[in-house]
Amino acid sequence: MSDYSASDRAHMARALCLAERGVHTAYPNPMVGCVLVRDDEIVGEGFHKAAGEAHAEAHALAAAGDKARGATAYVTLEPCAHHGKTPPCADALIEAGVADVFAALEDPYPEVAGRGFAALEKAGIGVRVGLMRAAAEELMSGFLSRVTRGRPFVRLKIAASLDGRIAMANGESQWITGPEARADVQRLRARSGAIMTGVGTVLADDPSLTVRDASLDTGGRQPLRVVLDKGLRMPLSAEMLGLPGNTLIYCIDDSGRQPLIDAGAEIVKVAEKDGMVHIAAVLDDLGARAINDLLVEAGPALAGSLIETKLVDELVIYQAPHIMGSETMGMFQTPSWCELADRQALEITDVRSIGADTRITARLTG
Repeated sequence: MSDYSASDRAHMARALCLAERGVHTAYPNPMVGCVLVRDDEIVGEGFHKAAGEAHAEAHALAAAGDKARGATAYVTLEPCAHHGKTPPCADALIEAGVADVFAALEDPYPEVAGRGFAALEKAGIGVRVGLMRAAAEELMSGFLSRVTRGRPFVRLKIAASLDGRIAMANGESQWITGPEARADVQRLRARSGAIMTGVGTVLADDPSLTVRDASLDTGGRQPLRVVLDKGLRMPLSAEMLGLPGNTLIYCIDDSGRQPLIDAGAEIVKVAEKDGMVHIAAVLDDLGARAINDLLVEAGPALAGSLIETKLVDELVIYQAPHIMGSETMGMFQTPSWCELADRQALEITDVRSIGADTRITARLTG
């Protein structure tokens, strides 16, 4: 049984809510919130909005002023202990005279990794770690994935009918889901460092892969657009090449790269696997580019390949209340699955209504 008090939990919950305010702007840094409490009264709070700007602890300390002395700090991630674009937060907490620090997580980033806690304890500040850990891990899943696994957290989005179909046999697919679901996808895009698709989807639908909802404050940032295109079939007329933001194309044969480079795309040649772009190599490269969260919006071939190779961390399925019938395309192409035992088990983590549609969020298990 936990010995954290209800008050401790309430203050950390507030810190997590503050941290989430940076969901569209903190990238590539983690979302961090901080609450300073003295005599059970909140005297300062803050969150990290954007890379290069003040960290959550600095905002909270500035708001608290002299009231920070003797206070307890509730932070969603270990205070940093190194000089980056901003001074160390651990030093700032020490100088302010904070008495205790409750942290949800230790920061796995190599330049921190326990050093912040060690500095605080050396200064005589009490440190406790693990309060609401699971919620913090969920909030920072992308950052934690990149730092610990070297690749982004992969979120695969699919819009389907009740019978699991994503398009008619002729490719017609607009629109399967309603406007509320499409608006929800805009929020998924806004929180992502990159959006990935295959060249087949580009040729069929000419997607923009941009955040178009002006109400979502991304600080002007557009997610990196990623296209898997083994033979560089990407048309120079593709809409995304003329839009704000960057387009990155991964290929196997880059002999036709120059026209696409001239059109503004970046071309990266990677290894092949079974005659296709090696997706694991792509994810490694995106991790090296500081991409925390990767949203995949693709057809059944790429979606199926990601599922088969267990490279998907989370599935987000928008299911519309209609049946499309037999002359249609399914969600996944999984040619290696030939028996019932091959099926992929899922853990459903959330189900909710989005307008007339249902959003199902799931994690792969096994």
